[in-house]
Amino acid sequence: MFRQLYSALTSENTINQAFEDLTQMLRHGAWMFDRANEVLHSTAPADEVRQPLYDRDRSINELERSIRRKVLRHLTVNPGHDVAICLALMSVAKDAERIGDYCKNVFEVGHFYREGFHVTKYQEPLDRIAAQVVEMFGLVTKAARDSDEAQAREALAKAGEVRPHCDRLIEELFRDEDKVEFHEAVAYSLLARHYKRVAAHLANIATAVLGRLEDLDFYSDDDEA
Repeated sequence: MFRQLYSALTSENTINQAFEDLTQMLRHGAWMFDRANEVLHSTAPADEVRQPLYDRDRSINELERSIRRKVLRHLTVNPGHDVAICLALMSVAKDAERIGDYCKNVFEVGHFYREGFHVTKYQEPLDRIAAQVVEMFGLVTKAARDSDEAQAREALAKAGEVRPHCDRLIEELFRDEDKVEFHEAVAYSLLARHYKRVAAHLANIATAVLGRLEDLDFYSDDDEA
């Protein structure tokens, strides 16, 4: 589906970078996610990461606006042409923009909570979830760039694992009778939510690659509830 849209849009000089813009947004998001987790695990200093990370987020925001301008110009020149697909592109650009916001949230957990993580039964699953999200970034970037449905399906499968796992971790924190320091428990809960939301927005982009336009926003809207 995305390849069809690319073919339609490249006929217009003003919007022939739309897919490159989306791919770049995803690359920026992947970089932000990696750096945020480095701060979280104290392998990179927050003070050095903060400005470059926020600069990337501003670049993501500008790329979203660029995609919107290009699509609107295309629809102005070609009224009624490729409307559904153009709206889908604008929708997934918003998903990519939201990913940047949640990467900032992960960074903020690492920046403000500096007491370390000591409860293995929460930390190890969260590390595995973060690794799965990193894999999702690679899959979704390739899927969107190449209109690769196999990569999109693999990303959706990983999202199907990540989302319920995050929910179970949060439920377990509420039920836990062992002593978990309050601020540490808050950090685990926030990370589970932020990882889940990044996965949800990546899943929404993968859904668009598969051409399932009726399912767009299903993942992200459900997650925001």
